[in-house]
Amino acid sequence: METTAEAGHAGRTGWYIDERCTDCDVARQLAPALVRAGEGRSEIVRQPENPAETAELRAAALACHTRSIRPPGGRLDPAAPDPFPLPLDENVLLCGHNSPRTAGANSYLLPRPSGNWMMVDTPRFSEPLARRWTAERHITDVLLTHRDHAAHGRRWADRLDARLWIHEGDLDAAPDADRVLRGRAPTEIGEGVVAVPLPGHTRGSVLYLADEDYCFSGDSFYWARTLEDLEVAQSVTWYSIEELAASLASVAGELRFTWLLPGHGGRKRLPPEEMGLRLRRLAERAATLRPRPVDFTAVRW
Repeated sequence: METTAEAGHAGRTGWYIDERCTDCDVARQLAPALVRAGEGRSEIVRQPENPAETAELRAAALACHTRSIRPPGGRLDPAAPDPFPLPLDENVLLCGHNSPRTAGANSYLLPRPSGNWMMVDTPRFSEPLARRWTAERHITDVLLTHRDHAAHGRRWADRLDARLWIHEGDLDAAPDADRVLRGRAPTEIGEGVVAVPLPGHTRGSVLYLADEDYCFSGDSFYWARTLEDLEVAQSVTWYSIEELAASLASVAGELRFTWLLPGHGGRKRLPPEEMGLRLRRLAERAATLRPRPVDFTAVRW
């Protein structure tokens, strides 16, 4: 059935972004040369000029949690290939198919040396996706970074016959989790994967470190392209910005990684020494922040 958005733009001759866009930044991550920040939502800068750019916009459209990115005529070709899960490098995949129930958060697939896989946060649940993604993968664990990203956790874990993980501080968001992280100490939870509690964004926020290379930071911090630096979402902190600052200060000198892979905001790869220096500086800046009213429009992407 044709949606109102599709019907209203059926005569379009180029790609466009409709009024449902929430300015979540996902499209700008996947098609940075074609999509820019506008007044409260993303905008198409120009039309794609080659198949590679068309593929970027299609990936952005399939990741968009509001389905706001539309091709000419308003409807994606269902026969065109789905690029997700999309390799970010040889060891981590971006799930795409972001969910409105997680505010459009990114999620990831992480292979382990044994041949098993882990899912960090989750995309929207879809049985066709589950069938396709499990045809060649055995996903043993679903790792939730915090309550905001818990919506599809149980369903994915049950479908995958996988263990669902969450921290006790956010346990009410996934009360039937199979594994509950407790306290503040880092915990090794699998092959080369360590869970590091980082309360602040929520009481039970956790980041996951893999192989001293990948940092899945949830919503605790991200790469802000407008600042060209690490950043925290001061204006979207549900528990305590002071607690987040204290958490960052407690781990900033110990965490070692090269790839920052957040739930929201930019991804970034830097040498571990530079990443560590920027993280220590972020902890220092965060210590100067004070609580403010929640304001999604104030986030600096």
